[in-house]
Parts: sequence; structure tokens; C-alpha cells
Amino acid sequence: MARMPTRLVYSTGAGFLCPNCRRAARECVCPKGAPGAVGPIRPRVGRETQGRSGKGVTTVSGLPLPPEQIASLAASLKKRCGSGGTVRAGVIEIQGEHRDTIVAELIKLGWPAKRSGG
Repeated sequence: MARMPTRLVYSTGAGFLCPNCRRAARECVCPKGAPGAVGPIRPRVGRETQGRSGKGVTTVSGLPLPPEQIASLAASLKKRCGSGGTVRAGVIEIQGEHRDTIVAELIKLGWPAKRSGG
């Protein structure tokens, strides 16, 4: 009897999984337009003030990177903006209003970033 390949149950390095082929989103083999197929990964750059006493932070979400690479990207973005920040649950938070600067920097690094929110 042939042995079936095991299905990945949990991994911190895989990122988002395609619902069809169950591979990491960046390794998806599904044709474009297939139901449930993962499209191009597009980081979102937004602004939040909720829970921060009215102080605004710029957030970057949707990056399919391991935590170490997200932390190093956050450090380079903080240096570029000249501001402080942190990484919480895979979301980069940078103090202040820096959406345009961060979108330009992410595009320069090869990420098709999109500005979200108002």
C-alpha cells in the first residue's frame, strides 16, 4: 500500500497557506482565478490611533515573512523614518504618520505595497 504524504498541521515558517494546494502562498501552484487560489501578496500600509491615546502609528501588515525577517525589515523601516516602533503579531508598527515613506520604501524593496485606509 502506498503511503500518503503527510499534511502540514502547524509551522511558524510557512506563512499563509493556499486553501486548494495547502502549500505556502508564495509556493502556490494553483492557476490564477481558481476558486480559493491565493493572488499576489500585497502588504497593506495603514494608520491606527485606537488604544494609543490619540497618538497615531503607521502599520504594515500582510507580509508573508518569518518573524526574524519581519523584525529586520521593521528595523530598516524605523531607521528610514527616523522613528521608533515595534512588531506585534507579525504587524510592524511605526510611531507617527509615515505611510507614503513606507510604501515607497517597500516598493523599492520589491514588495507591491498598497496604502490602506483614509
